[in-house]
Amino acid sequence: MTRTLIAALTLATLTAPAFAQDAAKGEADFKKCKACHAIIAADGTEIVKGGKTGPNLFGILGRTVGGLEGYAYGDSIVAVGASGAVWDEAMIAAYLVDPTKWLKEQTGDAAAKSKMSFKLAKGGEDMAAYLATLK
Repeated sequence: MTRTLIAALTLATLTAPAFAQDAAKGEADFKKCKACHAIIAADGTEIVKGGKTGPNLFGILGRTVGGLEGYAYGDSIVAVGASGAVWDEAMIAAYLVDPTKWLKEQTGDAAAKSKMSFKLAKGGEDMAAYLATLK
């Protein structure tokens, strides 16, 4: 039984996502995002005062991609959401590296583009971990 437990724990460790997941670092790095994005809780509490160019990022994990009610997304990200895609930490981290490239890969459309011109070359996992805390 002990060997079975050790084998199961080893397998779980090896198959777990390899993310740094430093939510505190992601929170500190969010200052790069607040020019365009605010974080406003469902009850209206302003967690991070930010711009309105981008959608509110409160509760983004588990949300349909391009699916925040009342926000005018671009066609490419709406198409990803129409396929049933839902934001998770890995998807957010990948998107942040190069939003337009990510949309092209997701849609298979070479003309796909993102309204988000900012790219986060590193630290996307930390940003995603921070956003995961906002529920």
